[in-house]
Amino acid sequence: MTTRDLVLSALFTAIIIVLGFLPPVPIPLLPVPITAQSMGVMLAGCIIGARRGALAYVLLVVLVAVGLPVLSGGRGGLAVLIGPTGGYIFGWILGAFVTGLLAEKLVREDQSATKQMTGFFLASILGGIGVVYLCGMPWLSLVAGTPFDKVLFGSLAFIPGDLVKAAIATLAARAVLVGYPLLPVRV
Repeated sequence: MTTRDLVLSALFTAIIIVLGFLPPVPIPLLPVPITAQSMGVMLAGCIIGARRGALAYVLLVVLVAVGLPVLSGGRGGLAVLIGPTGGYIFGWILGAFVTGLLAEKLVREDQSATKQMTGFFLASILGGIGVVYLCGMPWLSLVAGTPFDKVLFGSLAFIPGDLVKAAIATLAARAVLVGYPLLPVRV
């Protein structure tokens, strides 16, 4: 890993923290709010790639673990990581990696804008939504003592907002790719 990789990862950690300044939107009957920080998974993966994007979230989790209030709503500390949202937070690391891996495979600079945006959108949905949900929902069910089917049903409330986040990440990633490509090419 180069100095540039470390700097880009740290920069994205800072961006993710800034996304946390947007107030979380609570969902009735669910202990997991809607936050802009989950969009950072898509942004980091699509813009700086799998390894650097995952590293950005590893750094975020370390900052949370030491107690810094860097999550939305000013939350931080080990209690947050082992609480109901912990599975989603750790899922962000794997989600950023998978999003980046897919973006690196699906998107090339020589493709048409439509193909690039389709690749970014698919990567955002599969990694930034699918993987994060696969990590977060079982954890939430276990920690909250809620049957998994109810957690699954309750998670449907997040899908429209997550699709909007995926669209925003797609547009941002495409703009960066055109202006200053940072996404590693994976063969």
